[in-house]
Amino acid sequence: MKLSYFPETDTLYIELAQGKGSDATEIGEGIVGDFDADGRLVGLEIEHASTRVDVTRLETDGLPIAKLLAA
Repeated sequence: MKLSYFPETDTLYIELAQGKGSDATEIGEGIVGDFDADGRLVGLEIEHASTRVDVTRLETDGLPIAKLLAA
């Protein structure tokens, strides 16, 4: 998973899986799902991200990230 924030457009993109998106569908107000050719969700785009989520903080719970940081 990869998080990318673009301050010039205030957009947050969450890449959930590697792969090329071939279909974008608005799944909620200002939230676009990026789907591959097989219909799998590969990413989420959140428009006006700073008004929808706290982009100044990132917290994980139960992910193996702590193991990576300790190495």
